[in-house]
Amino acid sequence: MNIQKNQIFKVKITDMGADGAGIGHLEPERKGDVQAGYTLFVKDAVIGDLVRARIVKAKKGYAFARLEEIVTPSPDRVRPACPYARQCGGCQLQALSYEKQLEFKDRKVKNNLIRIGGFDGDFLEQIMEKPVGMEHPFRYRNKAQIPIGTGKDGRLTAGFYAGRTHTIIENRDCLLGVPENKEILDILLDFCEENGVSAYDETSGRGLLRHVLIRKGFSTRQIMVCPVINGKALPKEEALADRLFAKIPGMTGFLINSNTEMTNVIMGERTRLVRGRDCIEDTIGGLTFSVSPHSFYQVNPAQTEKIYSQALSWAQLTGRETVWDLYCGIGTISLFLAQRAKAVYGVEAVPQAIEDARKNAQKNGISNAHFYVGEAEEVLPRMFEQEGISADVIVVDPPRKGCMEACLSTMLRMRPERIVYVSCDSATLARDLKVLTEGGYELVRGRVFDNFGQSVHVECVIMMQYCGKEKKK
Repeated sequence: MNIQKNQIFKVKITDMGADGAGIGHLEPERKGDVQAGYTLFVKDAVIGDLVRARIVKAKKGYAFARLEEIVTPSPDRVRPACPYARQCGGCQLQALSYEKQLEFKDRKVKNNLIRIGGFDGDFLEQIMEKPVGMEHPFRYRNKAQIPIGTGKDGRLTAGFYAGRTHTIIENRDCLLGVPENKEILDILLDFCEENGVSAYDETSGRGLLRHVLIRKGFSTRQIMVCPVINGKALPKEEALADRLFAKIPGMTGFLINSNTEMTNVIMGERTRLVRGRDCIEDTIGGLTFSVSPHSFYQVNPAQTEKIYSQALSWAQLTGRETVWDLYCGIGTISLFLAQRAKAVYGVEAVPQAIEDARKNAQKNGISNAHFYVGEAEEVLPRMFEQEGISADVIVVDPPRKGCMEACLSTMLRMRPERIVYVSCDSATLARDLKVLTEGGYELVRGRVFDNFGQSVHVECVIMMQYCGKEKKK
């Protein structure tokens, strides 16, 4: 029997995929009915559910299906706190108990290390420590980038995109963000309605208001609001600033970002201060950081402090080491490391981030941290080969695409005693660790950190030691 679109099957969910979809296998009722072991990927189903699922797209050995009915719920299924959890693409795991979310993320990282990195499963069980979860897995995001659109009633709407679409699900109070987000959106959108501001339309390129960026310093309570517009100015900007500063406690800066390009990139290059300060401050581990609209700054400060403390511990610094911090952003990890190192060299491709990093070093009275603008795969070889700056320890915290080959090969030539890898994508982490182990490093310790509760995303910290046993290719 061939599986066809719109067929409905009853299936037990026994696993979950990397994207959070439930996985079940069809059992034939009669010999030849269904290919034995045929796999269904069922969005919104969790491990332990017995469900009825409708086929959306069928392939030879598997199919994607939509959840039609939960026949028997899993003992690990919980009622989502957010009424939009199924519609919105952001919280793929909200129907799964938090304890099981941590188990899922730990297993996801280990599976990638086994499948892509070639590591032994029993070995990973020995060296991987217990995952570090959150005390409160909601209201943890210090940054929101909220798209603005036009509702069916013609009024401005704000929310988040439905999964894999650009359709806005109206929701001004995402439970991952801070409560002030809703208050700010209510004020801003009411003001824009009063003054005839239209929402940007991606298809036509017309309309003014595209997104609203909101950042909050969790330790300082400072708040920044930055509308992103398809133009140079909002009508009556000063009056809007007056309203926000009068009604929102902690308002520190109101800025306008201009993005007039027909692009999916949220922010444009030009940002203008309207009222207050052009940055907010926040503290992590006793260090103070200035955060501008364009700054890369971890969205979960409580978990970030735990990650950076782990990275610092595993770097095993004594005060005599030269350390390279690659993909350093605004210098957050660099300044943690500089407190215990002889010298730290940070590299980041974004000029504004390096400018912020230098200011942050000065703000915290740290003089042994030095920062360079450029791609890590270009700066690191140049500084090593031309300037002779080597490394005792290298810390990397790359974007999801991981480290470039030129960066990894230079790290192997520099041969630091230890490499600490902070990863937000365990697939590219596994790929890079395979290269490093083939170059003479051994994986010593690892730990999963949940920075993104309710979603499938996960951070991981790995420590590698040079052992001199290079594998022959």
